[in-house]
Amino acid sequence: MIDIAVTKRLGAFTLDAAFDAAPGVTAIFGRSGSGKTTLINCVAGLLRPESGRVIVDGSDLTQVPVHKRRIGYVFQDTRLFPHMTVAQNLAYGGSHDRDAVIDLLGLATLLDRRPAKLSGGEKSRVALGRALMSNPRLLLMDEPLAALDGSRKAEILGYLERLRDRTKVPILYVSHAMSEVARLATTLVVMDQGRVLRAGALQDLLADPTV
Repeated sequence: MIDIAVTKRLGAFTLDAAFDAAPGVTAIFGRSGSGKTTLINCVAGLLRPESGRVIVDGSDLTQVPVHKRRIGYVFQDTRLFPHMTVAQNLAYGGSHDRDAVIDLLGLATLLDRRPAKLSGGEKSRVALGRALMSNPRLLLMDEPLAALDGSRKAEILGYLERLRDRTKVPILYVSHAMSEVARLATTLVVMDQGRVLRAGALQDLLADPTV
C-alpha cells in the first residue's frame, strides 16, 4: 500500500499532491508541467518536500535517509555508464536476483556490450534491470518510453507487463500517454498544476467521461 501527501514550492510552482494506491502499477498522468516529475523526485528524495509523508508498506520514507530508502529510479534518458558493459551496469545496481532479472528482461545476449552498441529499447531494459537489482521496495519510472519509436515502445511495454505480473514491486509510472497507462496501470492518478485532480482504480476512472 502506498500513501503519499507532499507539498513542495519551486519558484512560482507549488506541488500539493495527495493520493493512496493499492499494490501494482500506479500511473501518474498529466500534461507537461503538471508536477509529475516533481512528485516522484520528492518520493525519491531528490527533492525535499516542505511537508508531507511518503508511506510504503507502513514505513514513512521521508524519515529515512535517501541512500537507505531502497528506491529504484528509471529515468527517461536511461543514464547508463558508457564506459561499462551491460553486466557492469547491472552490477552497479546490485546483485539481487541477478539471473531472474536477466531472464525477465531478456538481457543474456547483451551482457558484454557497452551502451553505445545498444538500441534504445535495449538501453531501457538495461536501465530497468539495474534498478531491479538494487532490490527496491518501490520503483519509480519517469516517462521511460518517451524517447522510443512505436515498435520499441511496444517491445518495452511487454517487458513492463511481465514485471508487473511476476513481481510484487510497487511502481509509480509517470506518463502523458494514455495508451501506456491503459495497458499497464492498476491505479490512475491524474495531475494538473501541481495537484491531484482524480485518483482511483484505473477501470473506474477510464469509465468516467470527465477524466
